Amino acid sequence: MYLGIDIGTSSLKAVLIDGEQRILGSRSEELEVSRPHPGWSEQDPDSWWNACLAVLDGLAADHPKEMAAVKGIGLSGQMHGATLLDASDRPLRPCILWNDGRSAAEALEISAASERITGNIAMPGFTAPKLIWVKRHEPEIFAKVKTVLLPKDYVRLKLTGDKASDMSDSAGTLWLATPERAWSDEMLGLTDLDRSHMPELFEGTAATGTLKADLASRWGMTGKVVLAGGGGDNAASGCGVGAVAPGTGFLSIGTSGVVFVTADRYRGNPEGAVHAFCHAVPGTWHQMGVALSAAGSLEWLSEMLDAKPGDLLAPLGDTPEGPSSVVFLPYLSGERTPHNDVKIRGAFLGLDQADGRTALARAVLEGVAFSFRDCLDVLTMPLAEPRRLIAVGGGSRSRYWLKVIATVLNLPIAVPEDGDFGAAFGAARLGLVAAEDTDPFAVCAPPAIREVIEPIPGLVDAYADAHATYSALYPAIKGAMPG
Repeated sequence: MYLGIDIGTSSLKAVLIDGEQRILGSRSEELEVSRPHPGWSEQDPDSWWNACLAVLDGLAADHPKEMAAVKGIGLSGQMHGATLLDASDRPLRPCILWNDGRSAAEALEISAASERITGNIAMPGFTAPKLIWVKRHEPEIFAKVKTVLLPKDYVRLKLTGDKASDMSDSAGTLWLATPERAWSDEMLGLTDLDRSHMPELFEGTAATGTLKADLASRWGMTGKVVLAGGGGDNAASGCGVGAVAPGTGFLSIGTSGVVFVTADRYRGNPEGAVHAFCHAVPGTWHQMGVALSAAGSLEWLSEMLDAKPGDLLAPLGDTPEGPSSVVFLPYLSGERTPHNDVKIRGAFLGLDQADGRTALARAVLEGVAFSFRDCLDVLTMPLAEPRRLIAVGGGSRSRYWLKVIATVLNLPIAVPEDGDFGAAFGAARLGLVAAEDTDPFAVCAPPAIREVIEPIPGLVDAYADAHATYSALYPAIKGAMPG
C-alpha cells in the first residue's frame, strides 16, 4: 500500500492506493488562508501538519488493515511558499504563499539573473523575492532564519525529521540552477542565503528518509515506510495523469488553466513568461504556461448573469459552428503566460444589440481557448510538438468547450475515464516508485481514455484567424487601460 499527500492552498488531501494503483480511500481537510493586507496571502505552517495528522488518522480509522501495509509515502504541494524556520526548526512567521504579491519590486531586482540561471522570470509569487522582502521589512526575523522550506517539505520534516526537497518543487524557488538540477550559489547570494539554508536535494522518485517510529505506530504501520522526494503540485499532477515521457502533456481547465508539456532536456523561454522547471521524474524537465482565468471566467459570467454554467452552455449544443463575432479577453485577474501582466484586465469586444447571454458564454469559451493557444505557442517554440494533451479539471466536462479548444490548438484532446488523476494520486505513484525502486515511466502511465476529441478540420483556419484577432487586441487594450 502507498500514500499520496497533497498540501494544497485550500485543503490537504491524502489518497491510499494498492500495488495495482487502485484508490482504496481518500480524506481531505480544509485549510484557511490569511490576508492581513491587500495583495498578501499567508498560512500557518502548523495548520498543514495538523491537517496531515487529521487525514491520516481518518484513513487509519477507515482502513486499518490497508494502512498497516503502507510501504511508501509521496508528497506534493503548493509551490513557492516561503516557510522560514529558526535553529530549532520552528516557524518564525506565517508562510508567504505563491499568490502573495508583496515582493514585486524585489522580483524585478533579480529577474535578469533568474532568467539567465533558472530560465524563469522572477515573479513575486516565487520564493526568492520573498526573502529579500523579509530582510528589508522584517530584519529581526530574517536574522533568525536557519532553514527555508517549501510547504510540502515542512510536512516532510514533521514526518521524518529530514530537511529534503525534490527538483520540481525546488525549481520554483528560483534558487535552483534548472539545467544542472542543483542549488545556484549566485541566486542564493542575491538573497543573502547560502546552501546551509537549503534542504538536501533529491529526485522526486528517490527515498529521502523514513517515517518516524511513533507516527508509524500511531497509524498502525508495521514495516519500514519510506518517503519519496515527491513533487510540486503540477509536476505531481503530471505523474498522476501520465505526462512523464517527452512530448506528453496535459491541459488543466480549472479556475485557472495550465498547459503542461514534458521534455527530455531543459529549455527555457522567459520571454514568453513560461515556467521552465525540472519534472518529478529523473532526467526530465517540463514547461508550463498558465492562464489565470480559465473556468474562472465562466464562473464569473454565471455569477454576473445569475445563471448556472450548465444553463449558459446548454444552448450551444455539442459542436461549434465557428468563431463568434464577439471577442472576450479573459484577463479578469491579469495574465501570466505569455504577458506576465498583473495589471491587464478583461474585456468584451464586438457586442451587438442582438447578442444575449449565449453569445457571451460562447465568447468566454473561445477567449479561454485562445489563451491556451497563447500558452501552447510559447511552450512549443523550443519543444517538440506534443501529439495530444490529456484534459483534466472541471471544464473538461464540456464537450463543446473541448471541441473548441482542440480546434483552436489544432491538437487532439484526450479525456480520461472517470477517476482521480490529481496531485495526490501522482504523489502516491512517486511513493510506490521510491518504496519499490521500480521504473517511474512504467508506474506513471497514462490513464484509460474515454474519448479523444479531434480538431474540426473545416474550422481550424477560421479559429486561427480569430486567434490572430484576439492576439492583436492585447496591446490595444493595454494602451487604453485606465491609469
